[in-house]
Amino acid sequence: MSMPGTTTRPGICRICSAHCGVLATVVDGRLAKVTGDPDNPMFKGYTCSKGRALPDIHNNPARLLHSQKRQPDGTYAAIDAERATDEIAERLRHLIDTYGPRSVALYIGTNCLPYPASPLTANAFIRAIESPMFFTANTIDQPGKQIALAAHGHWLGGDVPFDEADSWMLVGTNPLVSKAIGIPGQNPGQNLRAAIGRGMKLVVIDPRRSQTAARAAIHIQPRPGEDVAIIAGMINLIIREGLCDNDFLAEHVAGFDELASAVAEFTPQYVAQRADVPVEQLIDAARLFATFGDRRGMVNAGTGANFGLHGNLLEYLCLCLTTICGRWQRAGERVTRPNTLMPAYTAKAQAHPPYEGWGYGERLRVRGLTDTVAGMPTAALADEILLEGEGRVRALICVGGNPMAAWPDQRKTHRALESLDLLVTLDTEMSLTSRLADYVIAPMMQMETPAMTQGSELIKYYASGTGIPAAYAQYAPRLVDPPEGSDLMEEWKFFLGLAKRMDLQMFFVNFFGAGGGRFMESPPVVVTMDGDTQLTTEELFEQMCANSRVPLADVAAHPHGKVFDVDAVVAERDPDCTDRLDVGNAVMLAELVDVMAEDFDTARGDTAFPLRLIPRRHGSFMNSSGTNLAKLNGGKPYNPAYMHPDAIDALGLASGDLVTVTSPHDFIPSVVEADDTLRRDVIAMHHAFGGLPSEDDEVRERGSNVGRLVPTDFEYDAISGLPRQGNIPVRVTPRTG
Repeated sequence: MSMPGTTTRPGICRICSAHCGVLATVVDGRLAKVTGDPDNPMFKGYTCSKGRALPDIHNNPARLLHSQKRQPDGTYAAIDAERATDEIAERLRHLIDTYGPRSVALYIGTNCLPYPASPLTANAFIRAIESPMFFTANTIDQPGKQIALAAHGHWLGGDVPFDEADSWMLVGTNPLVSKAIGIPGQNPGQNLRAAIGRGMKLVVIDPRRSQTAARAAIHIQPRPGEDVAIIAGMINLIIREGLCDNDFLAEHVAGFDELASAVAEFTPQYVAQRADVPVEQLIDAARLFATFGDRRGMVNAGTGANFGLHGNLLEYLCLCLTTICGRWQRAGERVTRPNTLMPAYTAKAQAHPPYEGWGYGERLRVRGLTDTVAGMPTAALADEILLEGEGRVRALICVGGNPMAAWPDQRKTHRALESLDLLVTLDTEMSLTSRLADYVIAPMMQMETPAMTQGSELIKYYASGTGIPAAYAQYAPRLVDPPEGSDLMEEWKFFLGLAKRMDLQMFFVNFFGAGGGRFMESPPVVVTMDGDTQLTTEELFEQMCANSRVPLADVAAHPHGKVFDVDAVVAERDPDCTDRLDVGNAVMLAELVDVMAEDFDTARGDTAFPLRLIPRRHGSFMNSSGTNLAKLNGGKPYNPAYMHPDAIDALGLASGDLVTVTSPHDFIPSVVEADDTLRRDVIAMHHAFGGLPSEDDEVRERGSNVGRLVPTDFEYDAISGLPRQGNIPVRVTPRTG
């Protein structure tokens, strides 16, 4: 139990994947303050507004301190967590016995990130009941990253380090806010200032002059949805002008002639006309990236670019551009991300060849979708719930996610969740999804559980340009007890409790779903547990780190975190290695033909829907979390419809006016706000806001749900099922009330 008085100890903020090192002050058993830790060697005192708001998040009056059960009249009443687990296990057993294991699905959201054992144990549970219906937020965000890597292959020497790069290109991402990709998330502002200060040239492609774009040497501000054409045009110019790394191509790359042929029609003049950008700017950006300095740097795309159609192709072309310029670490150079709490490996200057990325495993009953290297197609799960017949999903467990706020087509999602026989959420408050649940299990929160940075290392296997760029690690113990009188359960223990009641034995392979084991010399750790296992989270972490490069105990001996002395350099290519990266994948390049065939002039002249809606990151929120906290929302708990001032004036509107935003699929209310960083033909909104569909009159108190504008069964990716969630055609009209 926490002792009276004041203590300040180092901890880890886990709101996002950066895992900032912080100092947490506890006063009389209550988390009172969180600041950056100046003694942390990686973050050096940095933290963001979200991390500093952790006391408000922990002590939120709306926080659930007891699990909840829905009553016959629709209200909720507290229920003992163990009793709730008893009842849930019984209902799951009945559904499985009656309809089969496929009737039970599980969804993992991004708020599982703070608790690394939770997604692993949840996955172990769903496999133990032999259901293939395991879904994550990955396939409604950027599934193209993993799909493209499967088609292209991995470079086993790893990424070029940002702190040594001469140039860098970012497409539809704003890492100064998202801390997600490209610029290292460990104090991205400082990292970018240092890079520009030593002469690095940044190229940003974004319809908005974002915080990151404002620091770029070249900012290309195109019409939304033209990122594929722009990157294809740059590849074409670099090939035509002979700016490729021919030695690297000859030794390590296949498919070059196919790529050159596929991009041949994407001339600078055509791309400039299509994207509505100066042709000279395109040419300058391509030449700068290909030739500046010692030709070191990479290309990364983000959520904004992936939300438009052709996300797989865009990510693939980014890899191709990186590869034809030879922008990977070479033999004798330092390893950028050498692992610390993950197993050691030998980086090599060679390719891991392409591998099967889609078309295998479980086949959904809708749209011909299958499992993929990015996971099951989450955008199709609502259909799997609503579609009658054999195989229908009748129970859903949500962990760390809020489908009613995050999934596309909110009205369909609402119908689907209400039609379930059983909906269980593990949630810290009565979110939109939990307001529809049969049971809400109240979990512990960040500082009430131990923490480690293994997950922040792991994400490098999802995409280039991510993960911790050093042999850094940190472990933090529990820093505060749960509130007195509460009945809270760690998420992974909920699944262990289900396993005990359902007589299941579970096991998980650490690094599941990330491809981590594919590239490691020591095998991933297999953790086995049955219902009678009495494990603590601390003991489970020890098992998860059993093969780590640096023992967990050694990491824990440095409470402020440590950059360990790991002398890792890229080894020479194996003498018998003939593997190559593939820049000529037939499926990807066939899609490029479809892009060329698009009638962009007609779409541009659409008078019914003259604007294009793009997503926008919010500096104070992680998806739907924290929007109701005054410290974070600053008195603005809604997501404005940002528009250029001239576009607002042309509609006879003013900032602060209520408007209706209408797509070909649906409409939402919003509050218009001027933003001169946008193109005049663009509107930008933050996702994951809003209430239930019946609560549109509360738009100033809740915001609105952009996902409602998006259909899931029209204009979707044939591999991942990801619908068009950006570059959405819309119109904006005045709204009264």
